[in-house]
Amino acid sequence: MRAVPSAELQALFGAIDIYLFDQLFKGAFDDRRRVLDAGCGSGRNLPYFLQRGYEVYALDSDPAAVSAVRTLLDRHAPHLAAANVQTGSIESLPYPDGWVDAVICSAVLHFAGDERQFDRMVEEMWRVLAPGGLFLARLASSIGLERMLPAPSGRMRLPDGTDRFVVSERMLIEQTARLGAHALEPLKTTIVQNQRAMTTWVLEKPSP
Repeated sequence: MRAVPSAELQALFGAIDIYLFDQLFKGAFDDRRRVLDAGCGSGRNLPYFLQRGYEVYALDSDPAAVSAVRTLLDRHAPHLAAANVQTGSIESLPYPDGWVDAVICSAVLHFAGDERQFDRMVEEMWRVLAPGGLFLARLASSIGLERMLPAPSGRMRLPDGTDRFVVSERMLIEQTARLGAHALEPLKTTIVQNQRAMTTWVLEKPSP
């Protein structure tokens, strides 16, 4: 019986974020083997890493999500400790400075209540990232929707009816400079039929 391509891909990658897959394809994770999924949800971005022997850490504020990811560990990487997946806040990560080679934060930062909380979340993820490490985030932005929103950035209601903390292009560029980061990719934004915009932000932490 002929294999179904979509079933094969789903078995290998799960419901991976296509922009994370893009970075895998480009080799961004070839030599970055200790990975943190900050705001992991049910772990949709983790099956490939778990099946390929990466040292995976994951954190989420929802205990049910943490339980789901621990089940993934049992299935795909039983050698990893259950403690690698924790309930917690991105604003106060339970890891030492420079602990991981890569941080993934997909569709999480736009839940910040205000700019101060957003900054704290980014600073904490940057703190635990090792020199030479990769930071990849997808988050709601105003890019391409400026005329439809009340402000370039801040907490607001989007045309799709959701409330999100939205960033502007200028805000991300300034944040990149403040971190002293190197932008590995230009900002890439997907606009969903004028309802919301999601931007991919990919940075590298400089080595000393």
